[in-house]
Amino acid sequence: MRKPLIAGNWKMFKTVDEAINLTKSIKAGVYKVSDCDVVICPPFTALAAAAEVLKGGNIGLGAQNMFPETEGAYTGEISPIMIKELSCRYVILGHSERRQYFSETSTFINQKVKLALKYNLIPILCIGETLEERESNRHFEVVKEQFDESLADISAEEVVRGVIAYEPVWAIGTGKTASPEQAEQMHSYVRRLLNEKFGQEAAERVNILYGGSVKADNALSLMRKANVDGALVGGASLKAEAFAQIVQAAVDACSAEANK
Repeated sequence: MRKPLIAGNWKMFKTVDEAINLTKSIKAGVYKVSDCDVVICPPFTALAAAAEVLKGGNIGLGAQNMFPETEGAYTGEISPIMIKELSCRYVILGHSERRQYFSETSTFINQKVKLALKYNLIPILCIGETLEERESNRHFEVVKEQFDESLADISAEEVVRGVIAYEPVWAIGTGKTASPEQAEQMHSYVRRLLNEKFGQEAAERVNILYGGSVKADNALSLMRKANVDGALVGGASLKAEAFAQIVQAAVDACSAEANK
């Protein structure tokens, strides 16, 4: 049985002082949790401060992005070595906002995934379709293309060290959420792609998170689905109480499954 994972993507929110306060509040809200992995991904400027607050706790730290080189003349970019030095274990790669606003391709994201794995970072690889692609019935095709290109030349031993996040772009920051049935349908499809490309054992081990307007009031219904292994949370991760409730929903869903 896969241990659920709840990751909070703070995006471009929170100054250092605000991040310290939020990290303290989240830490206090989930300090008893052991049946769910919890990760927060503050902005680069707040990573060092958040790492200090998280010392000795049960919350992992992640970065929101990285460049696929260890150093060089890449003004404004951050390398995997730099984020590892700040105690990061996770890094979000291929988020739809990076694809949309910064024209990142799956081939470019693949380079990041490979380097993240080389430096023992856990990539949270994001894939997902736009509203136009779903309405034109191309959502499976789009997700498969992103999956294949982003995980090109990755071995089964490597893929199990990462996480996949299915994020329907039409549900990110819109207030719209994929229904639990829609989420499960795509997660089951991604699990099948993992099986075909990397084998059944690897497919069973990889966590597939759902991302897209996850809130305290819909988290449990989503995470009760067999192939939804947690969530990549945006706006709700900026509120400690709401984020803690989502973590608890993952724990409750996992407990219910174990007691079946």
